[in-house]
Amino acid sequence: MADFQVIVGDEDGDTYSFEVDGQDANRFIGRSIGETVDGDAVGLTGYEVEITGGSDQSGRPMHGQVSGSGTTKILSTGGVGFEPTVDGERKRITVRGAEVSEETRQINAKIAARGEDSIEELLGGDDEDE
Repeated sequence: MADFQVIVGDEDGDTYSFEVDGQDANRFIGRSIGETVDGDAVGLTGYEVEITGGSDQSGRPMHGQVSGSGTTKILSTGGVGFEPTVDGERKRITVRGAEVSEETRQINAKIAARGEDSIEELLGGDDEDE
């Protein structure tokens, strides 16, 4: 059974981390970078989250231009998984495909559609009244 750590970013720069397993994790299996998932999977009722990336158990990043969920070696001039230090530098790196699979351990996402309640209310962080 798959289990993921889902990191959800908000427009204002806040990030929220969720541990997802079981049936909720199955909602992510087979989805690719750029697709949306119902926010109920991470406890954000009424929200939608868009998958923006992730990594596997070895830390290999998901690459949006590689189809499938397997690993492959690509020659990169920069971007996901490699940041060149000099102009013209290229490097062969191993990346994972854009599809979420059982080997995925972390999923990065952003809020694509907001619900009626605030995230703090949904997470029970509204303790300012006490």
